[in-house]
Amino acid sequence: MPPTSKLEITGNPPFNPYLALLSGVLAVSTGAIFARLADAPALVIAAYRVGLATLVITPIALLKAREELLELSRREILLAVLSGFFLALHFATWISSLNYTSVVNSVVLVNTNPLWVGLFTPFITKERIKPIVAVGILISVTGGIIIGAGDFATGGKALLGDFLALAGSVCVAVYLLLGRNLRRKLSLLAYIFVCYGSAAAILWAVVLIGQLPISGFSSNTYACFWAMALFTQLIGHSSYNWALRWFSAGLIAVSLLGEPIGSTILAYFIFDEGLTWFKFVGGGLILIAIYISAAGEKK
Repeated sequence: MPPTSKLEITGNPPFNPYLALLSGVLAVSTGAIFARLADAPALVIAAYRVGLATLVITPIALLKAREELLELSRREILLAVLSGFFLALHFATWISSLNYTSVVNSVVLVNTNPLWVGLFTPFITKERIKPIVAVGILISVTGGIIIGAGDFATGGKALLGDFLALAGSVCVAVYLLLGRNLRRKLSLLAYIFVCYGSAAAILWAVVLIGQLPISGFSSNTYACFWAMALFTQLIGHSSYNWALRWFSAGLIAVSLLGEPIGSTILAYFIFDEGLTWFKFVGGGLILIAIYISAAGEKK
């Protein structure tokens, strides 16, 4: 039987990749909500999120992609681990930002990643951003800024939270671009096993070295850990990573900006964080940007 990667990455996609992007947006939108509801330190939340996700996929990866994993080159392993490092750094900075600033501010700033993807693409993937996708990037970032207009707190802890969210944005851009390079030839299972696994190892090492609490949480917090692992990480992030085989990192980054729309709606009902016309207008621009970028990617 041919390796898993050959079955997955040759020919046409097994189903419409746009459906993967839609499911990814819906699933990832819950991340900020579950992180805010979990009563635990930010690094512990991040470690549980990726750690539990890795725990779930390990037996599947070893069963379905064992041959491919054994054949990975040193360079492929290094790049996948590096991708995991930036994923870990993304979670550490972004989830920490939720302790200092609002869900809207955090999600909007962390989703400025299309800008960084556009800047870094020529250096990491050696691809050129298509003009139509570049237009989508500009419109999407404009929409994200409008969503957060009037909500950005300045000074003190709120400013620290905004900075952490922005740092998380840069990290996720590098993570997407490294994934784009690897997903051209690796199966989804092989890639996320090494990437998520290395991210989990890094985060848990930091948690243990820092002697942060890892047990004694409420049942609600443990439920949030599992929800983030199964829904936000395995469905959300894995949907994007699967789509990286078929779409550019630029389109994936623009699609990620659908997250502020979902997070804003959920935050309105759960945390009573207000909905304004700025958010409606910004959300509309983001949807337009996703459509424009997706149309530019169609073959």
